[in-house]
Amino acid sequence: MTLPIRAPYMPMEAKSVEDIPQGDQWQYEPKWDGFRCIVFRDGAEVQLQSKAGQPLARYFPELVEAFLQLKPARFVLDGEIVIPEGTALSFDALLQRIHPAASRIRKLSAETPASFIAFDLLVDDRGQLLASKPLEMRRAALEKFAAKQLATSDSILLSPATRELKVVKRWFGNVGGALDGVIAKEVDSSYMTGERAGMVKIKQLRTVDCVIGGFRYASKGSVIGSILLGLYDRTGLLHHVGFCSGFTAQQKKELTPKLEALIKPPGFTGQAPGGPSRWSTERSAEWKPLANKLVVEVQYDHYTGGRFRHGTRFLRWRPDKAPKQCTLDQVRGEKSFALKLLKKR
Repeated sequence: MTLPIRAPYMPMEAKSVEDIPQGDQWQYEPKWDGFRCIVFRDGAEVQLQSKAGQPLARYFPELVEAFLQLKPARFVLDGEIVIPEGTALSFDALLQRIHPAASRIRKLSAETPASFIAFDLLVDDRGQLLASKPLEMRRAALEKFAAKQLATSDSILLSPATRELKVVKRWFGNVGGALDGVIAKEVDSSYMTGERAGMVKIKQLRTVDCVIGGFRYASKGSVIGSILLGLYDRTGLLHHVGFCSGFTAQQKKELTPKLEALIKPPGFTGQAPGGPSRWSTERSAEWKPLANKLVVEVQYDHYTGGRFRHGTRFLRWRPDKAPKQCTLDQVRGEKSFALKLLKKR
């Protein structure tokens, strides 16, 4: 490639903070729940690079073609790969793309085509390097690029940005679905490749009451490793929605006999825990079903695709709450606000 930067070029990353920073020095953007991707276009060659510096082009051939259809022959964009499904964005559909079979990828690319949401321009359509310029200048160049080059593209989109605190607070209040939080970037900051500086991320932490439908033992010893969480649907089926771990050694010692006394199938009557992952041992992959008697309140940051995307944090026991009161209605209200934001562009 003849571009002033080339793959692997590590993306700028964000530090986690609890509150949205305020002041004229900040630009705010949605935090998308997709695959981070830097796109390199140089003539007939397009490279898609992941957050970890790995190639992604073979998994998203429809995006490669979309970038080749753009008029500029040279540019570098930073953004997020997402897959729209219905009225939301599906992270599960993204995960299905990381598949060894080319035939499978071609089939999925036709059935559930991906989109790219651009939020930074590192090399412009004249091949000039912008990464060393302040964000304020790069954003203006990105908006100009989008207006001129992306107007006819259905799959390459401009991510919204604002300097108004009231707007970003409205975004933050609608976090859920494919909107993972909000990002704040310093407008006078250059693009600091591979660093966590000049940019922060804020996630909304919420709580939910869940039934313990099962547990897994730790990979070593005879104590629990994690509890498996469930929520009831409107027909009365208990669906596995996530897990909670991180208990202290003393908590594990006290909790293990309490849970073992309740071992009883089926545990989950709807969606059940999946099989072992590549990190599982034979013991930690097994799960034990429990009688649906225990209710816990946990803290989570994101619910999508029928489950909590990350592990939850145990807050307290809820002996005052009946298991049947732990329903999916607690989280189903998190409709995706993401597509509404994109459609306004």
